[in-house]
Amino acid sequence: MFNTTDVIETIDMIEKEHLDIRTVTMGISLLPRIRESAEKTAEAVYERVVSRAKDLVLTADQLSREYGIPIVNKRVSVTPVSLITAAFPEKSALVALALDRAADTLGIDFLGGYSALVHKATADYESAFLSTIPEALASTRKLCSSVNVGSSRSGVNMDAVKRVGELIKETANLTKDGSGCAKFVAFCNAAEDNPFMAGAFHGVGEADCVINVGVSGPGVVQHALSFAPEADLTEAAELIKRTAFKITRAGQLVAKEAARRLGVPFGVVDLSLAPTPARGDSVAHILEELGLEVVGGHGTTAALAMLNDAVKKGGVMASSRVGGLSGAFIPVSEDIGMIEAAERGAISIDKLEAMTCVCSVGLDMIAIPGDTPASTISAILADEAAIGMVNNKTTAVRIIPAPGKKVGDTVNFGGLLGRAPVMPVHTGSAEKFISRGGILPAPIHSFKN
Repeated sequence: MFNTTDVIETIDMIEKEHLDIRTVTMGISLLPRIRESAEKTAEAVYERVVSRAKDLVLTADQLSREYGIPIVNKRVSVTPVSLITAAFPEKSALVALALDRAADTLGIDFLGGYSALVHKATADYESAFLSTIPEALASTRKLCSSVNVGSSRSGVNMDAVKRVGELIKETANLTKDGSGCAKFVAFCNAAEDNPFMAGAFHGVGEADCVINVGVSGPGVVQHALSFAPEADLTEAAELIKRTAFKITRAGQLVAKEAARRLGVPFGVVDLSLAPTPARGDSVAHILEELGLEVVGGHGTTAALAMLNDAVKKGGVMASSRVGGLSGAFIPVSEDIGMIEAAERGAISIDKLEAMTCVCSVGLDMIAIPGDTPASTISAILADEAAIGMVNNKTTAVRIIPAPGKKVGDTVNFGGLLGRAPVMPVHTGSAEKFISRGGILPAPIHSFKN
């Protein structure tokens, strides 16, 4: 039972501290809708998504009003499309257009799953599918795409890493300010139940249809810490754990009720601290609340490690269905504290890479000069994938080579995507290294049977 203090505290978290349900995401299997042609498959896919998710937005809006908790995004994820179009991969764009049309019909924010899983090798049909990604992203508004290039079990597919670097460059050049790249992410150890875009897809091990919810409360955590300025780090970690517990309970409440009303299974609560460009909703500012003068300075990685661990521990105590990514996101363009640190030159891609060793995902929403070679982008991806592979964690890269932009410029994406200061990359060539291809072997500790 909730007591009066709990109710008042939750109201304050919503009204003053930016607590929200960041996304309610319905995962839908498209496997039953594969037909003998691309045209018939595209139409069947459209009908499948629209029929299953027809009440998603209405239900989420009703729950938001009834519980008084903002639900910011309503989204859909689908089976990796490379599997659905394996018989006609060159025509995969027809399914892309059908999915984007379905997203418009439903009134959802994004639809994820224009994806391929090539972590061990790239089949011929997957190679053909990968070639369609830039045009698919350029010709759609709400469709998101991802590629899994490595895993702790299989190693990193460096041929795919090279290819993805080229696809990112091509996508950037086909879209305004490279913004198509904001809808694309490359993974190592991709999660099948991730509700957050751009990397959400509906794994083949999932139920036919499922509801996953992502909660977010960076402002709540920062606010809680502000009342304990003299606490040592052990006490601060306990405070974060208790706060994460409350945030996760709110998310589970919404998730289970949404699943019940929609008549589908409840999947997971992803308790990631997902920031926004709004002041008071920043992971960077949590780290500064812990005592750092500015995020990016020495001590940042240690502070983030403590934050991420405490968030996970608090969330796992609150729900037995914690999944997805769950931790702390550090996107540059989507976090006002990160934006300001990057503008001051206080944080670099190298430091962000070090931070990803201990946080939830990876290098996220980072703008780089538009003339950055594809091989450099691939090398950045290879570094991040290696971190995920060796540490048995999900890592990712969502990077935007902004056409015509140089270091010091700013790219404005608007809304939750925010603005991104163009950050420098190392100029030493990685062309020969990336061109070697092959498999970056999995670590010895991956061999478990």
